[in-house]
Amino acid sequence: MAMAGDAEAMKIYNHAVARLVETLEAEGSLPWGTTLELGGDGVRRTLRGRLEPGTVARDRRIVVVDTLEFRGRYAGTQATRDGLGAPVVAIMANEDYRQRFDAPESYVSLTAVLRFDDAQSATLELHDPLDRGRLAISGRDPVLAANFTAPATLALAQTRMDRLGLVRLFNPRRFSGEASLIRLQTYDKNRIPVLMVHGLQDTPATWALMYQQLLNDPELRKRYQFWVFSYPSGLPYPYTAALMRRELDDVRRAFPDHKDIVLIGHSMGGIISRLMVTDAGDAIWTGMFGKGPDEFAIQGRSRQLLLDALVFNKRDDVDRAVFIATPHRGSMLAASWIGRTTSRLVRLPSYLTDMRNDLASVLVADAAGLQLNFAPNSIDTLNPNHPFVREVNNLPVAPGVPFHSIIGDRGRGDTPDSSDGVVAYWSSHLAGAASEKIVPSDHGAHQHPEAIAEVKRILKLHVDGRR
Repeated sequence: MAMAGDAEAMKIYNHAVARLVETLEAEGSLPWGTTLELGGDGVRRTLRGRLEPGTVARDRRIVVVDTLEFRGRYAGTQATRDGLGAPVVAIMANEDYRQRFDAPESYVSLTAVLRFDDAQSATLELHDPLDRGRLAISGRDPVLAANFTAPATLALAQTRMDRLGLVRLFNPRRFSGEASLIRLQTYDKNRIPVLMVHGLQDTPATWALMYQQLLNDPELRKRYQFWVFSYPSGLPYPYTAALMRRELDDVRRAFPDHKDIVLIGHSMGGIISRLMVTDAGDAIWTGMFGKGPDEFAIQGRSRQLLLDALVFNKRDDVDRAVFIATPHRGSMLAASWIGRTTSRLVRLPSYLTDMRNDLASVLVADAAGLQLNFAPNSIDTLNPNHPFVREVNNLPVAPGVPFHSIIGDRGRGDTPDSSDGVVAYWSSHLAGAASEKIVPSDHGAHQHPEAIAEVKRILKLHVDGRR
């Protein structure tokens, strides 16, 4: 069989393997762990199926990538590698997905290869192209073909997660139990986790263009694994940060050997990420209420909610942070009539409303000076005048954690008087940043080519151990 030295023969081989997998999948006959007898007219051939450990079990659905055509906003650039084999996507339902930090349905990049054992028998194999760059076959070691981004793109096309952004903003009551950290690829203790955190009225789909470009870089693909944090963005962001800390605690229990994390946050995801690298202790609580937690007469679930949201220290499993179009000091849009009107449409979970009622009664009794007329949602906590916003900005990012800012100016070149249309420079600028990059973008800076290039630069700097 011709190999890497004959590009045309490899193309024919890959096409034939793809059609074999497509046909067997349609017939429900993929031979994982079994043997098939194929052929006719007195000529019989044996086909076996073999899987690499951890790739895919026999009850999974296989989609051949060359049957797909990706179009639309999130099609972007497919991260591929030319070589031997037929790239496929394995789709599998996950009953225990929350314990494993998978999506409810996983989409995994694999490559099918047909190995001829002799004239009458062959073995169909599936390999993980993230773990294997080359394949020993017929005395040669050709590059293993791959499409690394097809799984995420197919998942977006089939689940349409991007359509949930506004729903999860306005009705966090319905989705309050769905805040979760999700791995986008198989866990690897040797790869550095990059955790991407979306912003207001968004979902993890917003990272598709950056994710595709990062995976398209062989160096980054080799050194990093990519995760996302998904949450209903109508929740007040200090509480969302508490949910993220809880998820990170669970990740540590599930994967105690994981490398320290690089956080990338866009918009409100940036200020959630900032709380992961800030030593607050009880300073925010005391600043808001005029006394420490031990002096404050509130008990039960409401007390625990407040402690989780307001009393925290930096994560020791986060090693670097990138803030993109981040309103550290709030956004005047949240304080405007548009923000106030939109805020009234957000339906919070009842336990947050109960917390507000418990807190309001204590504030009146203690005359603490803080007025709380309603339970704040995410839009309210983006108001520059919100007490939490004021207090957190009295605290620097913890020493020893390098952080970077990427800020849009809509191409006007008017920094420091610039704005991305939602967040002004005075809010997104943080003193002490290891780097600050101004890109000619609106608020969607995380999707701009210059911002993506800057993230690539930062990740390569991080791999080199530079601050």
